[in-house]
Amino acid sequence: MNIVFVEPHFPKNQREFVRALSEAGAFVIGVGETPADYLDEQLKSWMGHYEQVGSVTDVDQMTETVRRIQGWVWVDRLEATIESHTLPAALVREATGIPGVSVRTTWLCRDKPSMKHALREAGVPTAASTGADNAQEVRDFAARVGYPLILKPRDGAGAAGTVRVSDDGALDAALNELGSSTTSIAVEEFVEGHEGFYDTISINGEPALDFGCHYFPNVLEAMRHRWISPQYISTNRIDSGGLYDEIKEMGRRVCAALGITTAATHMEWFHGPKGLKFSEIGVRPPGVGCWDLYSAGNDIDVYLAWARAVLYGGVDLRPSRSHSAGIIALRPERDGSITHYSGLEDIENRFGRWILDAHLPPSGTPTQPVENGFMANAWIRMRHPDFDVLHSMLDDVGRTVQVHAS
Repeated sequence: MNIVFVEPHFPKNQREFVRALSEAGAFVIGVGETPADYLDEQLKSWMGHYEQVGSVTDVDQMTETVRRIQGWVWVDRLEATIESHTLPAALVREATGIPGVSVRTTWLCRDKPSMKHALREAGVPTAASTGADNAQEVRDFAARVGYPLILKPRDGAGAAGTVRVSDDGALDAALNELGSSTTSIAVEEFVEGHEGFYDTISINGEPALDFGCHYFPNVLEAMRHRWISPQYISTNRIDSGGLYDEIKEMGRRVCAALGITTAATHMEWFHGPKGLKFSEIGVRPPGVGCWDLYSAGNDIDVYLAWARAVLYGGVDLRPSRSHSAGIIALRPERDGSITHYSGLEDIENRFGRWILDAHLPPSGTPTQPVENGFMANAWIRMRHPDFDVLHSMLDDVGRTVQVHAS
């Protein structure tokens, strides 16, 4: 099969999708913004052809490029795995007659108010929400629903641009800070509870492989406070029933309601006093190397499983659930440049056998803002057969390892 893959070079993890497609037997045609001369030989070896474009989110450029490719080879699929690339890719598929996730489904997975409206219509429990076109509509929603509220971009990913407000004064301040972007904003009831995510590789709308993760602490808190060393852990208990069965059933209903066909999905959820509540979905894989953790915890190549699902409509790899696997982000004590680390030797001595890998930028590396996420600065990834033991070890890493900066 001939597969057009969008942006094979950046970010770094993109190359794993290209590798998997190639190993599964595809003729991979990369389309990206990086000049071909900048691509390394290994990445080039996995692709049969590469085209450079000015922007992979420019639908006209992408459509023209794909049509030119179609002039010399049949294109079976066009795949994009980055949130901001998914809707342009769907529009190109529609314009060029290539099968895949539809424009409607992709748009619903990007536009949060429309997504939640569709899910509420299907009986999936979600927070009250609306799409606001001006500041007065935001204030009217606050008067109806009450505080606290969450304000975020309609098509944002993760916690980017997300603000929690608890009263009229905080709302006015947030609206002033958002300024002109208030014309396109999602406003939601704040849902109290523990936050996690549920990821699938779905085939014809049915999850064929699935994985569950837990955030510690919840994302909004983690991305706002430097002193927190946040972590997320992939659980190997997802087949144990209880809440996980509820999450699985919710995932099936979400896929059906939004018309998801064969694709990777990334769904966020909350569980608290009001029970299980769906948060949002991306019709794409999770970010920050999460599939690496799934692979390490389940003794399979999740990228290859995805490639086989895309190419052949089936998955013959099964997760072992042998380990839970997690990542902890290690934040520098201040902005500036990294000078040194403390506590690493202690952690290596005590937990070395459970450490998968680590990223420890050398002395002199400029620090990155904490809101840039789990992989912005230093991090350590670990696995263990027992979820609770792994959580305890990652907590210990967060207390012990310090990233010093000046």
